[in-house]
Amino acid sequence: MSWRGSTTFPDRIFACLPYLLPLIDSLGFGSFLFRQFPLLKLLLIPLQPVLIVYGSLGQIGQLIAFFALFMLVVRNEKINHFIRFNTMQAILLDIVIFLCSVLLRILTSIPGTDFAMETLANTIFLGILAAVVYSVFQSLMGKYAEIPTISDAVHMQVR
Repeated sequence: MSWRGSTTFPDRIFACLPYLLPLIDSLGFGSFLFRQFPLLKLLLIPLQPVLIVYGSLGQIGQLIAFFALFMLVVRNEKINHFIRFNTMQAILLDIVIFLCSVLLRILTSIPGTDFAMETLANTIFLGILAAVVYSVFQSLMGKYAEIPTISDAVHMQVR
């Protein structure tokens, strides 16, 4: 296990990469915003290669990528603690997205909740986007991104 204070530039870059997973998975919640503000789609242009590869994996491939990150990165103590911490935090953000999608599927069966669904989806998307941007910025600075509750769970998982 590496010393928690030592992060090299490659470590910082590798710590940012797992945040692509929750960012890509949250894009479905942003569909209402993308329809209302088409210029926001321009922000997705740099993500196109990743979107194509991740989308081509299918759900089984995406599940395999999810577990591969957990088993090969988070549980591997030979990898720097900083990278493992950020990978686990990205995984937990992705789990939050999954739980929110289940909640939204349940709520869609209730008639007359279109406005509430749209508002909730926008809130989820913007919340995840803010968490990802904050985490990536902190990772690039070489600092641990502390997101309430999620980071506490990460600290319990990653030693």
